Amino acid sequence: MKAFDYVVVNIEGDYANLRRLDEEGNELKLVARALLPDSIAEGTKLHYEYMEYTIVE
Repeated sequence: MKAFDYVVVNIEGDYANLRRLDEEGNELKLVARALLPDSIAEGTKLHYEYMEYTIVE
């Protein structure tokens, strides 16, 4: 299974827009906040692996 790193670009209600850190494009991934850690904020770095998002310190 592949792993990806993201940064939270913005939070809009029950969803957050994430940008992959290893790609040059400006495409955002819209993810339900229920799938993300509770303590996210704009600028939070996340690691995605095995269908789970974790905060990167």
